[in-house]
Amino acid sequence: MFRTAVRNVLAHKARLLMTVLAVMLGVAFVSGTLVFTDTLGNAFRNQSAKNYDDVAVAVTTWAERGDEETAAVDKATLEKIQGLDGVAEATGRVSGFAGVADPDGKLIGNGWSNTGSNFAPGADGEDAQYDFTEGTGPVEAGQVALDRATADKGGYRVGEKVRVATNGPVEEYTLSGVFTTEDGAVNAGGSLVLFDTAVAQRLYLRPDEFRDVTVVAEPGASDSALLAAVKPLLPENAEAKTGAVLADEQAEDIESGLKNLNQILLVFAAIALFVGIFLIANTFTMLVAQRTRELALMRAVGASRRQVKRAVLLEAAVVGAIASVVGFALGLGLAVGLRSATSLFGGKIPGGPLVISPTAVLSAFGVGVLVTVLAAWLPARRAAKIPPVAAMNSVNAVATPRSLVVRNSIGGAISLLGAAAIVSGALIGNDGRMIIGVGAFFALIGVIVLIPLLSRPVIALVRPALSKLFGVSGKLAAQNAVRNPRRTGATASALAIGLTLVTGISVLGVTLGQAIDRMTTDHIKADYHVSMASGGPLDASALTALEKADGVEAVSPQQSVWLTVGDEGLSASGVTPGDVEKVLAIDTVSGSLGSLADGEIAVAEKTAKSNGWKTGDSVRVTFQDDKKETLKIGAVFEQNEFVSPVLVSTDVVGPHESMPSIVEIYVKMEGGASDASEQAVVDALGDNPAMSVMDQQGIRDMFGGFVNTALNLMYGLLAMALVIAVLGVVNTLAMSVFERQQEIGMLRAIGLDRRRVKRMIRLEAVVIALFGAVVGVALGTFLGWAIGETIAASVPGYALVIPWDRLALFLALAGLVGVLASLWPARSGAKLNMLTAIKTE
Repeated sequence: MFRTAVRNVLAHKARLLMTVLAVMLGVAFVSGTLVFTDTLGNAFRNQSAKNYDDVAVAVTTWAERGDEETAAVDKATLEKIQGLDGVAEATGRVSGFAGVADPDGKLIGNGWSNTGSNFAPGADGEDAQYDFTEGTGPVEAGQVALDRATADKGGYRVGEKVRVATNGPVEEYTLSGVFTTEDGAVNAGGSLVLFDTAVAQRLYLRPDEFRDVTVVAEPGASDSALLAAVKPLLPENAEAKTGAVLADEQAEDIESGLKNLNQILLVFAAIALFVGIFLIANTFTMLVAQRTRELALMRAVGASRRQVKRAVLLEAAVVGAIASVVGFALGLGLAVGLRSATSLFGGKIPGGPLVISPTAVLSAFGVGVLVTVLAAWLPARRAAKIPPVAAMNSVNAVATPRSLVVRNSIGGAISLLGAAAIVSGALIGNDGRMIIGVGAFFALIGVIVLIPLLSRPVIALVRPALSKLFGVSGKLAAQNAVRNPRRTGATASALAIGLTLVTGISVLGVTLGQAIDRMTTDHIKADYHVSMASGGPLDASALTALEKADGVEAVSPQQSVWLTVGDEGLSASGVTPGDVEKVLAIDTVSGSLGSLADGEIAVAEKTAKSNGWKTGDSVRVTFQDDKKETLKIGAVFEQNEFVSPVLVSTDVVGPHESMPSIVEIYVKMEGGASDASEQAVVDALGDNPAMSVMDQQGIRDMFGGFVNTALNLMYGLLAMALVIAVLGVVNTLAMSVFERQQEIGMLRAIGLDRRRVKRMIRLEAVVIALFGAVVGVALGTFLGWAIGETIAASVPGYALVIPWDRLALFLALAGLVGVLASLWPARSGAKLNMLTAIKTE
């Protein structure tokens, strides 16, 4: 039977090609994902071990500039650590944000990973953490050194002037040297600027203080003994660990992050394989139908049902094994491609070999063979039931109408159960997502079971139009599409699954995007929004500069403040009274925001209700410097996503904060937004590359951009499933043409020319594709609505938006898929010799 299975595979190579492609793509996704994440993990673990290779003890504090409460490691403590027995070297570090401007004044790097640190030379004048390829490290206040990638991007050479921005105004430095490093910020696509230690301390902390210390041991010294000796010297908040422990912790963090990435990618691989199951099952169902006489003859000459079933499953296993081999090879190429593509988006993966683990190999081959065999099990079971008397029939088995009552009843019950769960989850709200997920699974399965039943009435709706527009070809195409409802259903199911997911994501994404867009336009009246590219706080000098700038009508910061009322901590926004109403739309429930100028506070309605407050009440507030003050509530305002639950004047909180944390600044210009107005804001900020200046469209994109990014990512990952669905349409049509050779020959003989044969097959493909698309779009819209209901309460202004333009595009693309998928089968059908086809059994 094994030899028979192999011969059948070799005899039907063309017919099994699409199955091989479907399994191959799924296996490639699985193996590529596993190899890529294994390679990433190995590279980063090796880098982590290398970074801590010479580190005996690492000391970390959380001291920040302006934070007087959190102690850092001072110079005296560092010298004590350096004098301990067994210490070869102890280096103090400070770090923070530093952005480098290119010659056009734009920021080099991605903002959040642009960092600055201090050059800390040892007795030999070298800093072991950096290898200089040009020049030397900075040893004067006016010097900096840059990493090689940043210097190359900016076109900087040693001795040239470089504009560097930290949280304060831009300063100009002389480039003293260029170095290479394995620093994580640089690998993430950012930049690294080295300052003289005194300059770095002034910028990021305090004179003669360090945030971190790394200790290198003398040969033979014990890391644990050094750790025990260092700990008593440190301030109370400091944390000290051995380099080995830190390397292990970092490796675990890397493993955890990659595990999440792995799971996300494998979910989409599973979707692709699930769609592939329909293609595989369809293929083997048609092959079994075409080989009815052959299988019946095998039964007649003594083959048992078990042997026939085993032969079909062996055939599937051979196909799965071949597809797995090719898919695994393709997966290796995919892993290499993903690694290369990472660099195109600014990331840098440490060097290292491609890691092919036994898990990746076994998973890929196991998945490929298992999925193929499982998908072929039902056709194999049907093959085993073919009676020997069927061998006497003169034609291959033609699909005959069979009662679908049981199937349709089961499908209807599962669909209703799924729909009920989806609606229940939507009504429950935030806690109903799991119920919706379960309901979606059952609804999808139920619809797949019902699709053969649905095909007849749905396709019947378009039959008159096809006949009217395309004549005989259109009429025949509609009849052919419903001739074998199971086959049509299986083919359409693959497209339906993919489009259900794509449509659901689109409905949810567009609805969220428009809610965020409305929220932005309804609440922001400012012409410009200013923030740090790093996401960190702005320096107070930026606010002062904008307040003095020409043409500015109103300017208000969003200053992060923490207040304590009783035992409860409250987040507050420090704003400019009078101006805040001009840059933000804040609707009051009672009182007036004008009271902010009198030293009073405004409280969000929800916060006021939860604390039993109302306008006119006084509350005792503790500031961050532990000083207390009684403040009167001058207004209660409607919930606003752009400010904290409490508004307070910057004049009130100013005396209590030595380093105000200004998250963002809103600016309204006298003449409104224009190129000249934007340039005036940029000039007022000193043409600082580290500061982002956005107009209202930019603000909308900032808040809603992540939705579009997520949508595009989802579309890309689901593309594999849709490609497999397209292969299913091609496969169905090709086998359908093969089965109907005699019929096509007869049609040609009675006058249907080649052009109309092609049109008939092409229209059949379009009908099947559109049928699957309509089912997928309908179910996806339903799911998008349900999931949206669970998040509606947490998104102000949420209202369901049906993206009709995208849905129309999906249907149009489905029709185009049908046309493209039919090219080869239509050409094959039209080329059939009519006399030869008529004689075909």
